[in-house]
Amino acid sequence: MRARGLLLPLLGLGLAVSLQGAAQLCGSLGPVERLAFTPAARARRLAPRVRAPGPLEPLYGTVRRFLGTVQLNPFPSELVKTLLNEPSSVKADEVVRYEAGYVVCAVIAVLYLLAVPTAGFCFCCCRWHRRCGGRVKTQHKTMACERGTLVAFLLLTTAVLLVGVVCAFITNQRTHDHMGPSVEAVPEALLSLQGLVSDVPEELQAVAEQFSLPQERVLKELDGVGERIGNTAHSQLRSTVYLALASVHSLGQALQVSVDSLQALNSTLVALREGQQRLEPAVRGHRERLLALLQEPQCQEDCAGARSRAHNLELGADFSQVPHVDSVLHRLKGVPEANFSSLVQEENSTFNSLPLLVAMQMDSVVKDLKKAVTQLPEGVGTMAEGFPDLEAASRWSQALEDLEQDSRPYLQAVQRYETYRWIVGCVLCSAVLLVVACNLLGLGLGTWGLSAREDPSHSQAKGEAGARFLMVGVGCSFLLAVPLILLVFATFLVGGNVQTLVCQGWASGELFKFADTPGNLPPSMDLAHLLGLRKNISVRLAYQQCREGAVLWKVLQLNDSYDLETHLDIHQYTHQLQREVQNFKVEVKELDLLSPEAHRDLEALQSSGLENLDYGAVLLQIQKPVVKTDMEQLAQELEVLAQAQSQSSWREQLREEARGLRSLHQEEVVPQQNLMAKLNLSVRALQSSAPHLQLEASGVLANITYLKGELPTWASRILRTESECFLNRVLGYFSQYVAWVREEVTQHIATCQPLSGALDNGHVVLCDMVADPWNAFWFCLAWCAFFLIPSIVFAVKTSKYFRPIRKRLSSSSSEETQLFHIPRVTSLKL
Repeated sequence: MRARGLLLPLLGLGLAVSLQGAAQLCGSLGPVERLAFTPAARARRLAPRVRAPGPLEPLYGTVRRFLGTVQLNPFPSELVKTLLNEPSSVKADEVVRYEAGYVVCAVIAVLYLLAVPTAGFCFCCCRWHRRCGGRVKTQHKTMACERGTLVAFLLLTTAVLLVGVVCAFITNQRTHDHMGPSVEAVPEALLSLQGLVSDVPEELQAVAEQFSLPQERVLKELDGVGERIGNTAHSQLRSTVYLALASVHSLGQALQVSVDSLQALNSTLVALREGQQRLEPAVRGHRERLLALLQEPQCQEDCAGARSRAHNLELGADFSQVPHVDSVLHRLKGVPEANFSSLVQEENSTFNSLPLLVAMQMDSVVKDLKKAVTQLPEGVGTMAEGFPDLEAASRWSQALEDLEQDSRPYLQAVQRYETYRWIVGCVLCSAVLLVVACNLLGLGLGTWGLSAREDPSHSQAKGEAGARFLMVGVGCSFLLAVPLILLVFATFLVGGNVQTLVCQGWASGELFKFADTPGNLPPSMDLAHLLGLRKNISVRLAYQQCREGAVLWKVLQLNDSYDLETHLDIHQYTHQLQREVQNFKVEVKELDLLSPEAHRDLEALQSSGLENLDYGAVLLQIQKPVVKTDMEQLAQELEVLAQAQSQSSWREQLREEARGLRSLHQEEVVPQQNLMAKLNLSVRALQSSAPHLQLEASGVLANITYLKGELPTWASRILRTESECFLNRVLGYFSQYVAWVREEVTQHIATCQPLSGALDNGHVVLCDMVADPWNAFWFCLAWCAFFLIPSIVFAVKTSKYFRPIRKRLSSSSSEETQLFHIPRVTSLKL
């Protein structure tokens, strides 16, 4: 009872602590789940092109060093600037000054072009008059040495020509093989750039469409949110409500027990009073008769002892002196009117239906909230439309697509002309190879003819044939000089300038530096002007950032041209959601906790005066015996005394009194004793509970009244707390979307790797795959062209020694003419 009385004042404190914990923690709804957004940025990456290293790398390096020696001037920034901005102002002397090395090479080529055909014409005229390339007229001692030296030099020159023509064949084929993939790389790069530009609006639209993910998640959580909030309120209030209902139930049981005990007390007292009224005359009659009998002189034995006990034969307890409880019973008439067990069970059911009650009351608000959630924020919807230069992007996309389509005929023409160049190169290389073959055949046949010259039966046809092959090679060399030097100079002029002006400037960064210098590029080529940006951007920095995987947002510094935060500002959207969430209201007036009947019962208990009853007077009488003398013992003494009497009449009277005492004891005293025991239990139960019962009733009434007044406030506070938690949860989903959009737009969408990849591939294609083998090809051809001159000289000189000698001396000096035989004296037919 005292424990219940102590618990009731703690209801408010316990609920306050639980509400404070609920305000600090929002764990009832669970943690905010991580939304899985689909990346909107497309995997756009241009495959890098790399020239595989090979055995021609030393040749390429030699050609680059040669071109570096030819072109010693730095990158002509001013000349290129004038050429791009004012082409008519370009001065020829500036161009010649920059191209001085190429001019020198052109002069050498012109001299070659004039000198070699002229020399060939003169040689033809000389041969026509049989003055050049004839025979050795006389044999002399140093002829063998001269012949061997000429053969050795011609063989060495032919070997150099052979190496040059083989390298020319290889580089010519390598250029042709690389030209096809290189041409195909152009539309590939254009399509990649076109995709880079055209995909930006689609990617932004895909980003905006994924706003549906937080919307769907919030709509899903709105299903059953009322019941979840009701469960939270129920879980936070149940300890307090259950404790209050438990106190009501306990008090109801105590009230029932007390009323029952009081009624039992009253009925027992009534029965005891009635029994005493019947018992008192009978006891008095027995005492008077026994005193009269025991005082007679005829009484023998111990009559005095029996007489003293008979003298005490009177009532001990007098319940007529106990105050009546009728007034208390009258005040508690009809109590308990309420069935406290049913009442508590009903209130428990009502309280347990709180989640359903909250869900029903929040249904209309949830519908309005769902309608608000399904709307799309204006900024998110216009994200793609507000992107800077969206029309320019579409124009760029269309321009790149048109450029890709228009470039295909030109690229096909390039491949066709490359085929022509390849055929011309193959023909010229074959012609050089023919010269090499003639030289090798001439040397072979001539040497064979020399070895067989000592045989008298030999006709000397082999030596003559060898000389003729050498002269054929000389003639082919003269004929080959003009187309060869023209092809060399044409390819040299193109490939050399590409290497020195473009490739070297590209590798050294001069091109980027030139493009980044304000005023160098005309407005039609200014990147910032073309893209409509507010400030200029560094081409070198943009290229480096693109290589590192940066996106156009960072490279083009679009934060100055496009306010992304304006489109991501969903404050008005969330403010509407917050306004709808604040409309959550719940009424818990149906939870009474105490019915009017139970309230009247407790008020009756308060005013009953149950604690004012004189329980001590009752207990004082209970402690007394019903009869002061033990009637059963007295009856046994009378029977013993009767046996001791000599007179039968006297003996019979004593026995009659003993039987009467036993009968009275069994019929009246024993029931009185039982009633007193029952009365003892009732009195002690009331004595222990009555002092606290009214205090407990007052506490329960006060707490129930307090709870009924505070429950709506507490429920509203819990609802407000849970609503704020739910709103924060909802805003958490939209915050995830905003953070994802910010990261996606500024770090992933429109990665400009295709741009840097196109530039890198362009450098590889133009410089590594085309310019290097192209320059190596003309270098090898020039190599062959200039070595044709010593080949002509040595071939003409050597051919004379392979022809038959007109005069020959018969002397021991003939051994000088025998290179491959033991010297001997022979006769020679002229």
